[in-house]
Amino acid sequence: MNNVTKTQKTNAIEEAPKSVKQLLSQDSYKKRFKELLKDRDEAFITSIINISNSPQLKGADANTIISSAVIAATLDLPIDQNLGFAYIVPYNNSKNINGKWVKIKQAQFQMGYKGYIQLALRSGQYKTINAIAVYEGEIEKVNRLTGEIEFVKDTSSVDYSDDKVIGYISYFRLLNGFEKALYMTTAQVEAHARKFSSSYSYDLKEKKKTSRWSIDFEAMALKTVLRLLISKYGPLSVSMQEAMIKDQSVDDGDSISYVDNQVSEEIEQNANSEVIDIEDFEEVEETQENTKPAEEPEKETTPVQKSFMDVQVEDIKPITEEDVPF
Repeated sequence: MNNVTKTQKTNAIEEAPKSVKQLLSQDSYKKRFKELLKDRDEAFITSIINISNSPQLKGADANTIISSAVIAATLDLPIDQNLGFAYIVPYNNSKNINGKWVKIKQAQFQMGYKGYIQLALRSGQYKTINAIAVYEGEIEKVNRLTGEIEFVKDTSSVDYSDDKVIGYISYFRLLNGFEKALYMTTAQVEAHARKFSSSYSYDLKEKKKTSRWSIDFEAMALKTVLRLLISKYGPLSVSMQEAMIKDQSVDDGDSISYVDNQVSEEIEQNANSEVIDIEDFEEVEETQENTKPAEEPEKETTPVQKSFMDVQVEDIKPITEEDVPF
């Protein structure tokens, strides 16, 4: 083997991206998680490594996996997808590197509806908060002006089969007595998903199941009605504001970008950030890494905010009722 070949192989080894496990063994990351989680840091780091080894995240950019985990740790939410508080979800992203379009598998942080409930209860201002599916025959009437909803008293005739779901409702009552509910029909939730999730629209067009909306429509529907209700009428703690800003974000260590349109529009309105449409993300199916048609035009995601590792609490701007779309 000649010296040139040896040098090339040596450089390739040196330039190989580090794995999640290798990065988390560095003192800087250990210190960061120790600051965030105290004596729970080692268990959380172990959970990150386990998740990174899952089939869905295999081959994903290690920095985006860790950055997503840092957001969850900051919010003190577990990342076990079976619990439903927060998720680390893989997406394929097309980026222009040195004039050439390259597919990069990255990880995105996503809030679960249970995570929003958890943060609301921690604020100490909510007496009760919940979101449920509504079945045919359950609702007697809905007051569109006040938002008040009356359920039938006798539910003996209600069929609670999955195919009888007609909508989703969220509700909260504050300690001061203020209460509010939001009801959306299944058709309204579907329209919302089509408008704000380009990955879901892609799934419907290509008859695939790659997005969270396609994989677990009910969980995403419950999250939608809960998020809209809280953002419009609920008191927002600093943690809740941070969760809404970071939901569906991809942090590669240099910048933060957003996969779907809803959060991008909220950031544009609430944080005065410049946002450019990101329509070339699609969530990676467990058994299929590349699902996007080759004929679709390539677009590069545009950074809209500095790295999460550099964000301080004072950097997060409050969201007012008038600012949040409803």
